[in-house]
Amino acid sequence: MNFTFGIITNENSGRVEKIINSIIKQQIPNYEIIIVGGVNNFTTYSNILHIPFDETEKNGWISKKKNLITSNSKFENIVFLHDYIILGKNWYLGHLEKGNTFDIRMDKILNLDGSRYRDWCIWPHNHKFDPTSGYWGKYVDNLMGSNSLIPYDISYLSKYMYISGSYWVCKKHIMEEFSLDESLTWGQGEDVDWSVKVRRKYKFEMNINSEVHIIKPRKNRVYNVPDENTIEILNKIRSFIE
Repeated sequence: MNFTFGIITNENSGRVEKIINSIIKQQIPNYEIIIVGGVNNFTTYSNILHIPFDETEKNGWISKKKNLITSNSKFENIVFLHDYIILGKNWYLGHLEKGNTFDIRMDKILNLDGSRYRDWCIWPHNHKFDPTSGYWGKYVDNLMGSNSLIPYDISYLSKYMYISGSYWVCKKHIMEEFSLDESLTWGQGEDVDWSVKVRRKYKFEMNINSEVHIIKPRKNRVYNVPDENTIEILNKIRSFIE
């Protein structure tokens, strides 16, 4: 499997170098790293393309940065990372085990304390973004609330899920077909907008064999679904959406 790792940043921090080193340690035969933004202090590394970015043109223009990663990628598998996420020790081996047949893939995302970050998520406001979801969309919204992390083994709710913009893996042809909306900036839900569009055609897949780690504290954390009753209700919904 060949990978493009696309890192977006707006500063010259040691975090980017930590990400690079976590990629190098995977010993992937064919890969490249694209860094958009910040200062190019990585000329001593191989396989790295740095793309300068004018942060004053539009504040928080992360959608544009990620589209630049797509357009400059050489490989079919693109890994999108914000500059606070590093790869776990056996990340590459986990992807080899899972295989190269997928559309959009999520790995485990773990906080500093080992808890889950926004990896396998229900979007709690589907009816606001996707009116076609109808009654069942609103039902899921009311059920989940802010408790949007669902168990990794639930794979039938892609219609109601979203991919967090902080990290995901996707085929290049899908990103070319469904580019991020560049009218949206950080904090305006560019990841939700993209997820709602792409999930109508392509499948989200969870890969529990690989994990990535948050290396700085994050706000706006989300939590696991509240109890077994919620899972039972989600299972009942399955017959209505398949």
